[in-house]
Amino acid sequence: MATSPVAQSPLGIPKSRVRQLTAASIGNVVEWYDWYAYSFLAPIFSVQIFAESSGNSLVPLLSSFAVFAVGFFMRPLGGLVVGAFADRYGRKAAMTFTIMLMGVGSLIVGLTPTYESVGLLAPVILTLARLIQGLSVGGEFAAATTFLVESAPHGRRGLYSSFQYVSTTIGQLLASGLAALLATLLIKADMDSFGWRIPFFVGALLSLVGLWIRRGADETSAVAGEIQSGKAERPKMFEFLKNYPRSAATIVGITIAGTVAYYTWTTFLPTYAQITVGFDVADSLQIGTISLVFFMILQPLLGMLSDRIGRRPMLITFGIGFVVLPVPMLGLLTDAYASLLVVQLIGMVFLGCFTSISAAVNAELFPTRVRAAGAGFPYSLTVAIFGGTAPLIGTALKDAGNPGLFPWYMSALALISTLVYLFVLRETKDKPLS
Repeated sequence: MATSPVAQSPLGIPKSRVRQLTAASIGNVVEWYDWYAYSFLAPIFSVQIFAESSGNSLVPLLSSFAVFAVGFFMRPLGGLVVGAFADRYGRKAAMTFTIMLMGVGSLIVGLTPTYESVGLLAPVILTLARLIQGLSVGGEFAAATTFLVESAPHGRRGLYSSFQYVSTTIGQLLASGLAALLATLLIKADMDSFGWRIPFFVGALLSLVGLWIRRGADETSAVAGEIQSGKAERPKMFEFLKNYPRSAATIVGITIAGTVAYYTWTTFLPTYAQITVGFDVADSLQIGTISLVFFMILQPLLGMLSDRIGRRPMLITFGIGFVVLPVPMLGLLTDAYASLLVVQLIGMVFLGCFTSISAAVNAELFPTRVRAAGAGFPYSLTVAIFGGTAPLIGTALKDAGNPGLFPWYMSALALISTLVYLFVLRETKDKPLS
């Protein structure tokens, strides 16, 4: 019996739904496994790469999160350059390039020497690796999310969009799970000396697997072939901004709250609990893993819901939730196991209303000709400014003695995005991909 095909692609090529989803997702798993391995292991390896200053134990952690933020600032460049490449030469070629970059970056992190052995060269090497990974992740979002949404049959773009964060969460689970396993199996001295490097070597190997799987993907761009053959004019680098400024600005407004909430709840919250209420490191990693599984299961369910009720109701629910909840929820954190678990799970429900559909909303705002660059650049720029700096700001506020200001910061940004959802964003659920 023949497999169920996707509706005929713009290129006229019958495509397997499972094959397309797997091709986009496997690369995304590898990309985000590498990206988050850094964040989860930062409290461990920071003292190996950075020197303490004036006896302050938070200085290495602050330095590692500063490098984390630096990596984010390569993401807009990746979203712009790789997005333009994807619009001109196709999504498949761009996705192959990004996963190769991530593997190289992960390998460099794993091989980074300690500060004790090479001095300042150690943080320089680590920063180089993060710049490479940042470029890759920015390009990955531009290419892979566009690929996912363009692969979807009409009326299922929300569902297909949700696999962006299903695969992202699988990558996070692999990273946090391996980090937790190593922390359990290895004594602290071994984890500090070599154990933290193992996940990055694994990431480099996984990138080869993702590269192999992506080679079997089918192209989804309806115009890339015409552009390459000269039948259609090549899109200019900033054509999306010149011709669709409202769409680009809307993506910025949509993303501000979502990116801060996402990186806080899925990445920084365990560290925040450790530095504010003295939460146990192993318990926080375990809770992070449990909440990520819950978060992953929510994504396709909420994506399908958006295909029924629309994108705006989902985003408004998310926005209001994160205007109201961060201050009381983070204020309830204690060193009790149930405290962090409940706070993370509640936040994940509201956060899922954003993450499950963000790829669909962004892609639906632009035509095929400039979709990858148009969706990738403003999104990645916003993530760099607000998402990448969230752990740094949270840690710095703690260092300044004002950790209670961080949830107020989150709520203020959520208010901005909520106003965009209410008064700027138009419903795109039934809008055909032009």
